[in-house]
Amino acid sequence: MKPLLLLVAFLLTPRAKAGEIIGGHEAKPHSRPYMAYLQYWNQDVQSRCGGFLVRQDFVLTAAHCHGSSINVTLGAHNIKQQERTQQVIRVRTAISHPDYNPKTFSNDIMLLKLEREAKQTSAVKPLSLPRAKARGDSGGPLVCDNVAQGIVSYGKRDGSTPRAFTKVSSFLPWIKKTMKSL
Repeated sequence: MKPLLLLVAFLLTPRAKAGEIIGGHEAKPHSRPYMAYLQYWNQDVQSRCGGFLVRQDFVLTAAHCHGSSINVTLGAHNIKQQERTQQVIRVRTAISHPDYNPKTFSNDIMLLKLEREAKQTSAVKPLSLPRAKARGDSGGPLVCDNVAQGIVSYGKRDGSTPRAFTKVSSFLPWIKKTMKSL
């Protein structure tokens, strides 16, 4: 089994296992320095999700990745190995969008305020947020021209076109207001 890659971990369905990556390939080590690996706990059950650093103290992820305790790992290429580039930071506050619906996954977006700022290195750097409404379709890429365009993209296990996609630009006012308030 190939190493778990942070780049493709974010494309998993909300209940998918990390070993169910379809059509993925290994990225060049640390070529996506904004990627975050989340471990979260709900009633002593550990789960995993992806996310990405949008500021040195904030990670953006899906609201369905909420737990009673969340740790974020930044700067990892292979999460199964200890790497000197890794930074593990606990989440101080998790803020799901106020209109998040866990049954339909609408507004499936969450900001994570980290307990401390991440140290910016060649393996850990924030990803820019879009400045205006993004053009494109709902099946568009997660990142385009080094700008965050989407948060969640998941679909059938056969690798067909994704069914859901949270467009970052649609949530910019909420993101900026929430980050400013914390």
